[in-house]
Amino acid sequence: MRLGDAAEVAEACSGDALVLWGAQGMGPGVRAWTLGEAVAVACPDLNRRDRLTVCGEAGAVSALVERVLAEVGPSYRVVGSRALVDEVAGRTARMRVLGSFEWMDTPAGALPPGPADTGAGRAGWLEDAEEGEVSALLARAAPSSWAVPGVAGVRRWAGVRGDDGRLVAVAADAWSCPPVGFVAGVATAPASRGRGYGERVCRFVLGELAAAHERVALMVDTGNHAAIALYGRLGLRGRPLAAAALDGA
Repeated sequence: MRLGDAAEVAEACSGDALVLWGAQGMGPGVRAWTLGEAVAVACPDLNRRDRLTVCGEAGAVSALVERVLAEVGPSYRVVGSRALVDEVAGRTARMRVLGSFEWMDTPAGALPPGPADTGAGRAGWLEDAEEGEVSALLARAAPSSWAVPGVAGVRRWAGVRGDDGRLVAVAADAWSCPPVGFVAGVATAPASRGRGYGERVCRFVLGELAAAHERVALMVDTGNHAAIALYGRLGLRGRPLAAAALDGA
């Protein structure tokens, strides 16, 4: 059955934050379906990929994914809880697991602990004219970042400057939607790590997005233990995810 709007998606997925993020408020090009206890939402060009976020019972999700991919095409990557995606890939012909990572989010309505910092080196939103500096910092500190200035869905950047006035840490408000604010592009200049700059910019962006959205979320590599520990201190809780795709996609 096709789902018609964001409210129907929220009810069908019981408020699953990942699926709500994948629905992007049911904006242009987004489609959603349900089959028994399964929900699937297809969103084009979300976090630089066509993504099919899923939740529900594995058998129903597998059947739904096969139907949906036949309709939307093989470019869509299935994203969901790690155990679910592993089982769906095992049940689906020519589908392989691409990798695993962590989804971290705040409980609904929760604010990150502590106030935004004040004084020297404080974090704040950057002007458009400063995005060249953001690009240069990302090229040095996080060349594989999915979020970079100018990419569709990346809305604004926050940053911290060091004592010499140089930009030393950044984070983006990217691919956010009404129920879920999303943080991406977190990076700290290599020479400035270990001084709390990354925590300052993350705390600022999390607080700003938490004030405007029901939840705040981000994704992080499973092996990035330092970042996972930081986000945990800031009130986010983790959930293991995986992505899968049809061969050749």
